[in-house]
Amino acid sequence: MSLPLAGAGLRVLHLGKFYPPASGGMEAHVRTLARAQAALGAQVEVLCANHAAEGQGTSHEFHGRSPTREEWDGPVRVTRLGRLASVARMDVLPDLPRMLSRALDRGVDVLHLHTPNPTLVLALDVVRRLPPLFITHHSDVIRQKVAGALFKPFEALLYARARRVLATSEAYVPGSPLLRAFRGKVRALPLGLDLAPYLHPSAAACDAEARWRAEAAGGPLWLMVGRLVYYKGLFTALEALARVPGRLVVVGEGPLEAEARRRARSLGVEGRVTWAGYLPPDALVGALRAATALWFCGNARSEAYGLSQVEAMASGRPVLNTAIPHSGVAWVSLHEQTGLTVPVGDAPALAAAARRLLDEPDLARRLGRAARERAVAEFRHDVMAWRSLVLYAEALGRPAPAVASTLLPKALAETA
Repeated sequence: MSLPLAGAGLRVLHLGKFYPPASGGMEAHVRTLARAQAALGAQVEVLCANHAAEGQGTSHEFHGRSPTREEWDGPVRVTRLGRLASVARMDVLPDLPRMLSRALDRGVDVLHLHTPNPTLVLALDVVRRLPPLFITHHSDVIRQKVAGALFKPFEALLYARARRVLATSEAYVPGSPLLRAFRGKVRALPLGLDLAPYLHPSAAACDAEARWRAEAAGGPLWLMVGRLVYYKGLFTALEALARVPGRLVVVGEGPLEAEARRRARSLGVEGRVTWAGYLPPDALVGALRAATALWFCGNARSEAYGLSQVEAMASGRPVLNTAIPHSGVAWVSLHEQTGLTVPVGDAPALAAAARRLLDEPDLARRLGRAARERAVAEFRHDVMAWRSLVLYAEALGRPAPAVASTLLPKALAETA
């Protein structure tokens, strides 16, 4: 007789800011965790803001009112709340009280909030009785210092009510005043991904890989993936490109694109930059497989983890990342093991690391192999989901779920 699934009977409601096809690491994580928990038997819902009206793409930027919409993403029920406005990153969601109440009335064993998310933090602060609350703390509020200071008491009030606060890595905790204040309830839950598209690429992904290699014309292809915002370090990458051969493919959209294009022109590298915008999954997998390395140039603790690093690692590509103090970025891809780590904002050091991969092809191959192995061992979606269920059970005083017989051994087979 087979064992029951680890999450059987557990009702989980995730509260995210947005949900794919909205772009971003937090958005991808919420979807991946929700679907993976459902695959382990949990009944999972997601409540979030509707990032855009129909046909307006993947950007978070507010371009007009969006409708409230309920839908199913495979086994996961998703309620996207219509946005009336967005002011200082606070989304105005008129249907939030009604739809949150409706979701709670359906029955919730675990309420799992993903922060930073000021709108939903404030909404939960005024709910007198909450189901057991878990909070994944994706990042501190770094740049918005005034707004962050004003919001801090409301955030602390809710964190005090949480059963557990989940950090994306232990490395992030010492530098976060909020996590240190609640250290006794903080646990690490590393982010994971469904690695199958990277480990076993589709025919469309292989076709895309061939097109990207053709675009590189035999030279190195450097890749950046993420929203075009201040903490991604895009200007550092452009300055490094001026010191190394090859083409830089920038995947993503965001408010800094126009300024970055001007910077590329002023540096004389405009002709060696491809502004790819949003790429559908197969095209992104193809770009990762064609790349010489991923450049992950974050310059602030807003960059707490970097899921695109995991994507590149699963694709067998080394990562050039930055040593952001008290961030998990340099823990995800390890210096001299799965990539090379350079100081924050140091374009000459980034260029030197890139040149080292070109000058030492055996090193590049070794790092790529080890990157793939680490991704499979640590960052698979099903392992992450099982770990989350263990954390729920521990905090709720329930027996820990058994590991499915096919779960962890499968990780070893994937590296073969």
